[in-house]
Amino acid sequence: MPLDRRPVASLWIGDRLQYLNQLCLKSHLRHGHPVTLYCTDTVTNAPDGVEIRPASEIMDVPMDIVEATSASFLSNVFRYKMIQKTGAIWIDCDAFCHKPFPDEWKWIYAGHGMRGALNCGVVGLPRQCELIEQLIDYYDNLPDYPAWWNANQRKKMDRQKGNESHAVKIYKTERTAFGPQAFTHFAKQTGDFDKAMTPDVLYPVPFQLNDIFYDPHGRVEGWFTDQTVSVHLYTNGTKPWWRKHKPLKNSYAWRMCKEVGIDPGEALG
Repeated sequence: MPLDRRPVASLWIGDRLQYLNQLCLKSHLRHGHPVTLYCTDTVTNAPDGVEIRPASEIMDVPMDIVEATSASFLSNVFRYKMIQKTGAIWIDCDAFCHKPFPDEWKWIYAGHGMRGALNCGVVGLPRQCELIEQLIDYYDNLPDYPAWWNANQRKKMDRQKGNESHAVKIYKTERTAFGPQAFTHFAKQTGDFDKAMTPDVLYPVPFQLNDIFYDPHGRVEGWFTDQTVSVHLYTNGTKPWWRKHKPLKNSYAWRMCKEVGIDPGEALG
């Protein structure tokens, strides 16, 4: 298929993809989306057709902060700087492309799970908009505490000891303070919260039920609607077993690997 649809991009910290990441990146190519993977290291097993670019083209990735938090931590600022510089749609490396993103969509994000907050695993924004500017300013000029935190959250952070950076202390207080929490807060501040799509568009399966992707008897597609475009596989919540073992025959993960052409056995964790 010609790669003539809107470009998508993501970030990978490390030198090797797991099979679900290979699957998700290749799924976008299958639907005609050019895929760029910005990397901090030399990735040796990206699917054919994925363009590998150095992460430094977007921003420097301080590995000391990554090591003190998680590989996904700095992706929260990287994604908005990437969108602003390139105009590509951000996709997490565990977002499976079910259908192509329509060309006319300018605002791409949705609520997820069972709490009503917005997620930022798949994001499309105008390159110049107040929301993206506020998000980048938040990361570049961290406040003493995130504005939406309550007194208990602030006290929890104050109890932390050690010489860790301010950003790390915020992360250790609330892991999602740089992800969904920030995105939800600033979308409300800028009046863009109501532009969000319904969960079925980008996150049809609630995070709390992510084991269903590996269940041969699970009815994953029962969560889909005609509006479903992306299916988040939530690898951060995946049990360690599925990183080290092939998906069971007839499970959604197994079926999609077979359909897209990914051999899970070649990229187990």
